[in-house]
Amino acid sequence: MSIKTPYLAVDGIIKIFEKDRFKGIVLIERKNPPFGLALPGGFVEVGERVEDALIREMKEETTLNVKIERLLNVYSDPKRDPRFHTASCVFICSATGTPKGSDDAKEAFVYRLEDIPFDRLVFDHKKILRDFIGF
Repeated sequence: MSIKTPYLAVDGIIKIFEKDRFKGIVLIERKNPPFGLALPGGFVEVGERVEDALIREMKEETTLNVKIERLLNVYSDPKRDPRFHTASCVFICSATGTPKGSDDAKEAFVYRLEDIPFDRLVFDHKKILRDFIGF
């Protein structure tokens, strides 16, 4: 039997702290289409727990070791990814240190919430970050 389902992905809203001070969240500049800024993330591999995929993808794209705080939501709009239908589990995480772009990320940046360039975000990450911020 052939079952067709969306590709399962994970995205992370990484909150960066310096000691106890919140500095902002991590966004990556994508190396591959669609080009622009995005939350770090990627696909869950067969046999992998979603939480393990998140930790792996955050490390691969930002070099950061993250602590998962909670699940924000699951985003599954068939049009969220222009390449194909994906369903993404989006987690809120925390980390310390300076992110460095790696793997699929050309660069990694820390943005204060009030400085997020919403017009440069790809996929449905504008909606995700608006949900996270609460507007």
